[in-house]
Amino acid sequence: MLKPKGKPQAPVRALGTMSGTSLDGVDVAVVESDGERIFGFGETAYREYTREEREVLRRALGRWPGEPGVAEAAEVVQRAHTEVMSRFRDVEIAGFHGQTLAHEPRGRGTHQVGDGAALARALGLPVVWDFRSADVRFGGEGAPLAPFFHFACAKWIGAQEPLCFLNLGGVGNLTYVDPSQPAPESEGALLAFDTGPANAPINDLMQERRGEAYDRDGALAAKGDVVEGALELFLDDPFFSRMPPKSLDRNAFAEMVGLVRELSDADAAATLTGMSAAAVLRGMEHCPKPPERVLVTGGGRKNPVLMEMMAVALDCPVVPVEEAGLDGDMLEAQAFAHLAVRVARGMATSCPSTTGVRGAIGGGEISRGVAGQV
Repeated sequence: MLKPKGKPQAPVRALGTMSGTSLDGVDVAVVESDGERIFGFGETAYREYTREEREVLRRALGRWPGEPGVAEAAEVVQRAHTEVMSRFRDVEIAGFHGQTLAHEPRGRGTHQVGDGAALARALGLPVVWDFRSADVRFGGEGAPLAPFFHFACAKWIGAQEPLCFLNLGGVGNLTYVDPSQPAPESEGALLAFDTGPANAPINDLMQERRGEAYDRDGALAAKGDVVEGALELFLDDPFFSRMPPKSLDRNAFAEMVGLVRELSDADAAATLTGMSAAAVLRGMEHCPKPPERVLVTGGGRKNPVLMEMMAVALDCPVVPVEEAGLDGDMLEAQAFAHLAVRVARGMATSCPSTTGVRGAIGGGEISRGVAGQV
Protein backbone atom coordinates (compact mmCIF):
# COMPACT_ATOMS: atom_id res chain seq x y z
CA MET A 1 0.00 0.00 0.00
CA LEU A 2 1.38 3.40 -0.95
CA LYS A 3 1.32 5.90 1.88
CA PRO A 4 -0.26 9.33 1.39
CA LYS A 5 2.07 12.13 0.47
CA GLY A 6 3.51 13.89 3.51
CA LYS A 7 4.04 10.78 5.68
CA PRO A 8 7.38 8.93 5.87
CA GLN A 9 7.90 7.21 2.57
CA ALA A 10 8.95 3.55 2.57
CA PRO A 11 10.14 1.87 -0.62
CA VAL A 12 7.60 -0.10 -2.61
CA ARG A 13 7.85 -2.77 -5.29
CA ALA A 14 6.87 -1.07 -8.53
CA LEU A 15 6.44 -2.66 -11.95
CA GLY A 16 7.47 -0.72 -15.06
CA THR A 17 7.00 -1.33 -18.77
CA MET A 18 8.47 -0.10 -22.02
CA SER A 19 7.43 -0.79 -25.59
CA GLY A 20 9.91 1.26 -27.57
CA THR A 21 10.11 2.72 -31.05
CA SER A 22 12.24 -0.21 -32.23
CA LEU A 23 8.98 -2.23 -32.10
CA ASP A 24 10.72 -5.36 -30.83
CA GLY A 25 8.56 -6.15 -27.82
CA VAL A 26 7.57 -5.28 -24.26
CA ASP A 27 10.12 -5.02 -21.45
CA VAL A 28 8.82 -5.36 -17.90
CA ALA A 29 10.82 -4.92 -14.69
CA VAL A 30 10.42 -4.51 -10.94
CA VAL A 31 12.19 -1.78 -8.98
CA GLU A 32 12.15 -1.16 -5.26
CA SER A 33 11.95 2.61 -4.90
CA ASP A 34 10.65 5.35 -2.65
CA GLY A 35 10.53 7.73 -5.62
CA GLU A 36 13.89 9.27 -4.72
CA ARG A 37 16.25 6.38 -4.13
CA ILE A 38 16.60 2.93 -5.61
CA PHE A 39 16.63 0.19 -2.99
CA GLY A 40 16.95 -2.77 -5.32
CA PHE A 41 16.01 -4.34 -8.62
CA GLY A 42 13.61 -7.25 -8.97
CA GLU A 43 12.36 -9.65 -11.58
CA THR A 44 12.23 -8.88 -15.31
CA ALA A 45 10.39 -10.29 -18.30
CA TYR A 46 10.24 -9.73 -22.05
CA ARG A 47 7.35 -10.36 -24.40
CA GLU A 48 8.46 -10.24 -28.03
CA TYR A 49 6.07 -8.96 -30.67
CA THR A 50 5.33 -11.41 -33.44
CA ARG A 51 6.12 -10.43 -37.02
CA GLU A 52 2.41 -9.83 -37.59
CA GLU A 53 2.11 -7.65 -34.48
CA ARG A 54 5.15 -5.59 -35.52
CA GLU A 55 3.55 -4.96 -38.88
CA VAL A 56 0.33 -3.75 -37.24
CA LEU A 57 2.36 -1.34 -35.09
CA ARG A 58 4.53 -0.24 -37.99
CA ARG A 59 1.48 0.63 -40.11
CA ALA A 60 0.16 2.81 -37.27
CA LEU A 61 3.34 4.86 -36.81
CA GLY A 62 2.74 8.56 -37.33
CA ARG A 63 -1.00 8.16 -36.76
CA TRP A 64 -3.13 10.09 -34.29
CA PRO A 65 -6.26 9.07 -32.32
CA GLY A 66 -9.08 7.96 -34.58
CA GLU A 67 -6.92 7.50 -37.65
CA PRO A 68 -6.74 4.19 -39.56
CA GLY A 69 -4.75 1.46 -37.88
CA VAL A 70 -4.62 3.05 -34.44
CA ALA A 71 -7.31 0.84 -32.88
CA GLU A 72 -5.59 -2.28 -34.17
CA ALA A 73 -2.24 -1.10 -32.76
CA ALA A 74 -3.85 -0.34 -29.40
CA GLU A 75 -5.27 -3.87 -29.29
CA VAL A 76 -1.81 -5.36 -29.88
CA VAL A 77 -0.27 -3.18 -27.17
CA GLN A 78 -3.02 -3.93 -24.66
CA ARG A 79 -2.90 -7.68 -25.23
CA ALA A 80 0.89 -7.93 -25.04
CA HIS A 81 1.15 -5.86 -21.87
CA THR A 82 -1.67 -7.68 -20.09
CA GLU A 83 -0.08 -11.05 -20.91
CA VAL A 84 3.38 -10.23 -19.59
CA MET A 85 2.43 -8.00 -16.65
CA SER A 86 0.02 -10.60 -15.27
CA ARG A 87 3.01 -12.87 -14.52
CA PHE A 88 4.18 -10.61 -11.70
CA ARG A 89 3.08 -10.90 -8.07
CA ASP A 90 3.62 -8.84 -4.93
CA VAL A 91 3.90 -5.50 -6.71
CA GLU A 92 2.09 -2.43 -5.42
CA ILE A 93 1.92 -0.13 -8.43
CA ALA A 94 2.72 -0.23 -12.14
CA GLY A 95 4.01 2.31 -14.63
CA PHE A 96 2.58 1.73 -18.13
CA HIS A 97 4.25 3.71 -20.89
CA GLY A 98 2.22 2.39 -23.82
CA GLN A 99 3.43 2.55 -27.43
CA THR A 100 4.39 5.88 -28.97
CA LEU A 101 2.86 6.24 -32.42
CA ALA A 102 3.41 9.96 -32.98
CA HIS A 103 5.30 12.70 -31.21
CA GLU A 104 4.95 16.33 -32.22
CA PRO A 105 5.36 18.48 -29.08
CA ARG A 106 5.28 21.76 -31.01
CA GLY A 107 2.26 20.64 -33.00
CA ARG A 108 -0.38 18.03 -32.27
CA GLY A 109 1.21 16.82 -29.05
CA THR A 110 2.25 13.27 -28.25
CA HIS A 111 0.37 10.03 -28.80
CA GLN A 112 0.91 6.78 -26.90
CA VAL A 113 -1.65 4.03 -27.39
CA GLY A 114 -2.69 1.85 -24.48
CA ASP A 115 -5.48 2.10 -21.92
CA GLY A 116 -4.06 2.28 -18.42
CA ALA A 117 -7.48 2.21 -16.82
CA ALA A 118 -8.37 -1.07 -18.56
CA LEU A 119 -4.99 -2.49 -17.61
CA ALA A 120 -5.54 -1.52 -13.97
CA ARG A 121 -8.87 -3.35 -13.97
CA ALA A 122 -7.33 -6.43 -15.61
CA LEU A 123 -4.44 -6.58 -13.15
CA GLY A 124 -6.22 -5.36 -10.03
CA LEU A 125 -3.37 -2.93 -9.53
CA PRO A 126 -2.93 0.87 -9.54
CA VAL A 127 -1.48 1.85 -12.93
CA VAL A 128 0.21 5.15 -13.75
CA TRP A 129 0.06 5.99 -17.47
CA ASP A 130 -0.04 8.84 -20.00
CA PHE A 131 3.25 10.12 -18.60
CA ARG A 132 4.03 12.63 -21.37
CA SER A 133 0.89 14.68 -22.04
CA ALA A 134 1.12 16.99 -19.02
CA ASP A 135 4.71 17.88 -19.84
CA VAL A 136 3.73 18.84 -23.39
CA ARG A 137 0.77 20.91 -22.14
CA PHE A 138 3.15 22.96 -20.00
CA GLY A 139 5.53 23.72 -22.83
CA GLY A 140 7.82 20.70 -22.61
CA GLU A 141 9.00 18.28 -25.25
CA GLY A 142 7.41 15.35 -23.42
CA ALA A 143 10.70 13.46 -23.79
CA PRO A 144 13.00 12.10 -22.65
CA LEU A 145 11.45 11.05 -19.34
CA ALA A 146 14.05 8.57 -18.06
CA PRO A 147 16.52 11.26 -16.78
CA PHE A 148 15.04 11.43 -13.26
CA PHE A 149 15.62 7.68 -13.03
CA HIS A 150 19.13 8.07 -14.48
CA PHE A 151 19.87 10.48 -11.62
CA ALA A 152 18.78 7.80 -9.14
CA CYS A 153 20.90 5.23 -10.98
CA ALA A 154 23.97 7.47 -10.74
CA LYS A 155 23.45 7.61 -6.98
CA TRP A 156 22.86 3.83 -6.84
CA ILE A 157 26.17 3.01 -8.58
CA GLY A 158 28.05 5.49 -6.39
CA ALA A 159 29.12 7.85 -9.20
CA GLN A 160 31.15 10.82 -7.99
CA GLU A 161 31.82 12.68 -11.25
CA PRO A 162 29.50 13.78 -14.06
CA LEU A 163 28.58 10.98 -16.44
CA CYS A 164 26.18 10.35 -19.30
CA PHE A 165 23.52 7.76 -19.90
CA LEU A 166 22.97 7.16 -23.60
CA ASN A 167 19.89 5.22 -24.65
CA LEU A 168 20.10 3.87 -28.20
CA GLY A 169 16.62 2.62 -29.04
CA GLY A 170 14.74 3.61 -32.19
CA VAL A 171 15.71 7.19 -31.29
CA GLY A 172 18.82 8.09 -29.30
CA ASN A 173 18.63 10.15 -26.14
CA LEU A 174 21.34 11.44 -23.85
CA THR A 175 21.22 12.29 -20.14
CA TYR A 176 24.08 14.24 -18.55
CA VAL A 177 24.06 13.67 -14.77
CA ASP A 178 25.93 15.55 -12.07
CA PRO A 179 25.60 13.19 -9.08
CA SER A 180 26.94 15.81 -6.66
CA GLN A 181 23.58 17.62 -6.80
CA PRO A 182 20.96 16.77 -4.15
CA ALA A 183 17.95 16.13 -6.40
CA PRO A 184 17.20 15.62 -10.10
CA GLU A 185 15.36 18.94 -10.38
CA SER A 186 18.26 20.85 -8.78
CA GLU A 187 20.00 23.36 -11.02
CA GLY A 188 22.83 21.67 -12.89
CA ALA A 189 21.81 18.13 -11.92
CA LEU A 190 20.57 17.06 -15.34
CA LEU A 191 20.62 17.92 -19.01
CA ALA A 192 18.69 15.63 -21.33
CA PHE A 193 17.61 15.53 -24.96
CA ASP A 194 17.17 13.32 -27.99
CA THR A 195 20.39 13.10 -29.99
CA GLY A 196 18.80 11.94 -33.22
CA PRO A 197 17.81 8.68 -34.89
CA ALA A 198 19.53 5.57 -33.60
CA ASN A 199 18.32 2.07 -34.50
CA ALA A 200 15.07 2.96 -36.30
CA PRO A 201 16.54 3.81 -39.74
CA ILE A 202 18.87 0.80 -39.62
CA ASN A 203 15.96 -1.46 -38.69
CA ASP A 204 13.82 0.02 -41.47
CA LEU A 205 16.60 -0.59 -44.00
CA MET A 206 17.04 -4.20 -42.87
CA GLN A 207 13.28 -4.79 -43.07
CA GLU A 208 13.01 -3.23 -46.51
CA ARG A 209 16.01 -4.89 -48.11
CA ARG A 210 16.51 -8.14 -46.22
CA GLY A 211 13.22 -8.85 -44.48
CA GLU A 212 15.07 -8.85 -41.14
CA ALA A 213 14.17 -6.92 -38.01
CA TYR A 214 17.65 -5.45 -37.38
CA ASP A 215 21.35 -5.70 -38.22
CA ARG A 216 22.35 -8.38 -35.71
CA ASP A 217 25.74 -7.59 -34.13
CA GLY A 218 26.26 -4.91 -36.80
CA ALA A 219 27.32 -7.71 -39.14
CA LEU A 220 26.11 -6.05 -42.34
CA ALA A 221 27.48 -2.60 -41.41
CA ALA A 222 30.85 -4.17 -40.67
CA LYS A 223 31.12 -5.23 -44.33
CA GLY A 224 30.46 -1.74 -45.69
CA ASP A 225 31.93 1.75 -45.79
CA VAL A 226 30.46 5.04 -44.56
CA VAL A 227 29.69 7.36 -47.48
CA GLU A 228 30.80 10.79 -46.28
CA GLY A 229 28.58 12.78 -48.64
CA ALA A 230 25.42 11.21 -47.27
CA LEU A 231 26.69 11.71 -43.71
CA GLU A 232 27.30 15.42 -44.33
CA LEU A 233 23.82 15.89 -45.79
CA PHE A 234 22.35 14.21 -42.73
CA LEU A 235 24.23 16.47 -40.31
CA ASP A 236 23.00 19.57 -42.18
CA ASP A 237 19.55 19.01 -40.72
CA PRO A 238 18.47 22.00 -38.55
CA PHE A 239 17.75 19.65 -35.63
CA PHE A 240 21.46 19.41 -34.86
CA SER A 241 21.88 23.16 -34.47
CA ARG A 242 18.98 23.44 -31.99
CA MET A 243 19.89 23.86 -28.36
CA PRO A 244 18.52 21.22 -25.97
CA PRO A 245 16.17 20.17 -24.56
CA LYS A 246 14.75 18.77 -27.79
CA SER A 247 13.00 15.59 -28.89
CA LEU A 248 12.10 13.65 -32.01
CA ASP A 249 9.41 11.48 -33.47
CA ARG A 250 10.60 8.04 -34.56
CA ASN A 251 10.09 8.91 -38.22
CA ALA A 252 11.43 12.48 -38.04
CA PHE A 253 14.44 11.42 -40.12
CA ALA A 254 12.62 9.06 -42.47
CA GLU A 255 14.57 10.55 -45.38
CA MET A 256 17.76 8.94 -44.04
CA VAL A 257 16.93 5.75 -45.87
CA GLY A 258 16.50 7.84 -49.03
CA LEU A 259 20.03 9.22 -48.63
CA VAL A 260 21.42 5.69 -48.96
CA ARG A 261 18.93 4.44 -51.55
CA GLU A 262 21.55 3.97 -54.27
CA LEU A 263 24.13 2.30 -52.02
CA SER A 264 24.80 -1.40 -51.61
CA ASP A 265 23.20 -3.07 -48.62
CA ALA A 266 26.48 -3.10 -46.68
CA ASP A 267 27.41 0.50 -47.46
CA ALA A 268 23.87 1.64 -46.67
CA ALA A 269 23.94 -0.11 -43.29
CA ALA A 270 27.40 1.28 -42.50
CA THR A 271 26.35 4.80 -43.46
CA LEU A 272 23.15 4.74 -41.41
CA THR A 273 25.14 3.41 -38.46
CA GLY A 274 27.65 6.23 -38.97
CA MET A 275 24.79 8.73 -38.97
CA SER A 276 23.50 7.40 -35.65
CA ALA A 277 26.98 7.67 -34.13
CA ALA A 278 27.54 11.15 -35.56
CA ALA A 279 24.25 12.33 -34.06
CA VAL A 280 25.47 11.26 -30.63
CA LEU A 281 28.81 13.00 -31.12
CA ARG A 282 27.06 16.24 -32.04
CA GLY A 283 24.87 15.88 -28.96
CA MET A 284 27.86 15.39 -26.66
CA GLU A 285 28.97 18.92 -27.53
CA HIS A 286 26.13 20.23 -25.34
CA CYS A 287 27.41 18.62 -22.12
CA PRO A 288 28.27 21.29 -19.51
CA LYS A 289 31.47 19.42 -18.61
CA PRO A 290 33.23 16.45 -20.20
CA PRO A 291 31.68 13.32 -18.65
CA GLU A 292 33.77 10.75 -16.86
CA ARG A 293 32.17 8.01 -18.98
CA VAL A 294 29.19 7.26 -21.20
CA LEU A 295 27.00 4.35 -20.12
CA VAL A 296 25.06 2.97 -23.08
CA THR A 297 21.67 1.30 -22.78
CA GLY A 298 19.16 0.04 -25.34
CA GLY A 299 19.65 -2.25 -28.31
CA GLY A 300 22.35 -0.07 -29.87
CA ARG A 301 24.87 -1.12 -27.24
CA LYS A 302 24.80 -4.60 -28.80
CA ASN A 303 25.98 -3.23 -32.16
CA PRO A 304 29.80 -3.35 -31.96
CA VAL A 305 30.18 -1.21 -35.09
CA LEU A 306 28.11 1.61 -33.59
CA MET A 307 29.87 1.32 -30.24
CA GLU A 308 33.32 1.43 -31.86
CA MET A 309 32.43 4.50 -33.93
CA MET A 310 31.50 6.39 -30.76
CA ALA A 311 34.42 5.11 -28.70
CA VAL A 312 36.98 6.19 -31.29
CA ALA A 313 35.58 9.72 -31.51
CA LEU A 314 35.04 10.47 -27.80
CA ASP A 315 37.64 11.26 -25.14
CA CYS A 316 36.01 9.13 -22.43
CA PRO A 317 35.05 5.46 -22.09
CA VAL A 318 31.87 4.44 -23.94
CA VAL A 319 30.65 1.21 -22.37
CA PRO A 320 27.45 -0.80 -21.90
CA VAL A 321 25.64 -0.01 -18.66
CA GLU A 322 26.28 -3.58 -17.55
CA GLU A 323 29.83 -2.49 -16.70
CA ALA A 324 28.25 -0.34 -13.98
CA GLY A 325 26.06 -3.19 -12.74
CA LEU A 326 22.85 -2.07 -14.49
CA ASP A 327 20.61 -3.88 -16.97
CA GLY A 328 20.71 -2.27 -20.39
CA ASP A 329 17.78 -4.28 -21.66
CA MET A 330 15.50 -3.20 -18.83
CA LEU A 331 16.61 0.30 -17.88
CA GLU A 332 13.73 2.02 -19.65
CA ALA A 333 11.13 -0.29 -18.10
CA GLN A 334 12.75 0.23 -14.69
CA ALA A 335 12.56 3.97 -15.27
CA PHE A 336 8.78 3.88 -15.57
CA ALA A 337 8.50 1.81 -12.41
CA HIS A 338 10.47 4.50 -10.56
CA LEU A 339 8.46 7.29 -12.20
CA ALA A 340 5.19 5.60 -11.25
CA VAL A 341 6.17 5.87 -7.59
CA ARG A 342 7.10 9.52 -8.07
CA VAL A 343 3.73 10.28 -9.67
CA ALA A 344 1.84 8.47 -6.92
CA ARG A 345 3.72 10.45 -4.28
CA GLY A 346 3.32 13.84 -5.93
CA MET A 347 6.93 14.23 -7.06
CA ALA A 348 8.20 15.81 -10.27
CA THR A 349 9.00 13.62 -13.26
CA SER A 350 10.48 16.30 -15.54
CA CYS A 351 11.95 19.79 -15.32
CA PRO A 352 13.22 22.57 -17.61
CA SER A 353 16.63 20.96 -18.14
CA THR A 354 15.21 17.59 -19.21
CA THR A 355 12.25 18.47 -21.43
CA GLY A 356 12.10 22.28 -21.56
CA VAL A 357 8.89 22.31 -19.53
CA ARG A 358 8.23 25.63 -17.77
CA GLY A 359 8.83 24.23 -14.29
CA ALA A 360 9.36 20.95 -12.45
CA ILE A 361 6.13 19.00 -12.90
CA GLY A 362 4.76 15.51 -12.34
CA GLY A 363 3.08 13.84 -15.29
CA GLY A 364 0.95 10.75 -15.46
CA GLU A 365 -2.59 9.69 -14.71
CA ILE A 366 -3.33 7.15 -11.97
CA SER A 367 -6.00 4.49 -12.52
CA ARG A 368 -6.91 2.36 -9.52
CA GLY A 369 -7.31 -1.36 -10.04
CA VAL A 370 -8.99 -1.67 -6.64
CA ALA A 371 -10.63 1.25 -4.86
CA GLY A 372 -8.46 2.83 -2.18
CA GLN A 373 -5.14 1.29 -3.21
CA VAL A 374 -3.40 4.61 -3.82
